[in-house]
Amino acid sequence: MTFSILMYDRETGCYAAAAATGSLCVGGWVLRGDIESGLVASQGTAPSTFWRDDVLRRMYDGALAHAAVDQVTGGDAGRGHRQLLALDRNGGTAGFTGAQSVGYADHIAEQDLAIAGNMLAGRQVLTAMKETARGEFATPSDRMLAVLDAAAAAGGDARGLLSAALLVLSPDRPPLDLRIDHSDDPLPALRALCLRAHRAPYYDWLTEVPVLKDRHRAVLPDAS
Repeated sequence: MTFSILMYDRETGCYAAAAATGSLCVGGWVLRGDIESGLVASQGTAPSTFWRDDVLRRMYDGALAHAAVDQVTGGDAGRGHRQLLALDRNGGTAGFTGAQSVGYADHIAEQDLAIAGNMLAGRQVLTAMKETARGEFATPSDRMLAVLDAAAAAGGDARGLLSAALLVLSPDRPPLDLRIDHSDDPLPALRALCLRAHRAPYYDWLTEVPVLKDRHRAVLPDAS
């Protein structure tokens, strides 16, 4: 049903996530993030928005990803139908794939990188995502878009794709949160939206809004 990736760049302090699925609104359902907490992806045949939000809150309070995932998934009787990824603010990761997930389903959790998918064409989808994520790219957006393309080229969602999403959180830039909620070809649509966002008239305005490194940033009055 869905494939997703969470990643942390130690050099820049940037968090990046992306997801795509064969149903609607993957960005609204799956991805959440906070520059002071980390990233979460909650998916599956019966995805839990409670899992997603509870893990993010725990990580904000200082919990490591593996502890937050264990705490949230352990007491849920429906966990067999759910899948979860978490990446904490230190780059630690954890994942959970329920035993009743529709195959092929699995996850990869490594330092600074977490990948998951269900109802995939096979293991090769996750492998392609991991190999692509470790490559060199000019921007986090470029990396995430390339990962989604690699997943689709490897077989992706066995049903085809209808929605895709991109989330980038940087300490010195405002969040980039882009979503294609329904499209017959969502990956090119997401790439086009990302390009348009970087060229839109408001783009220069983004240098004036608060960020983690400057919470009080604003438009300064003209001193002339």
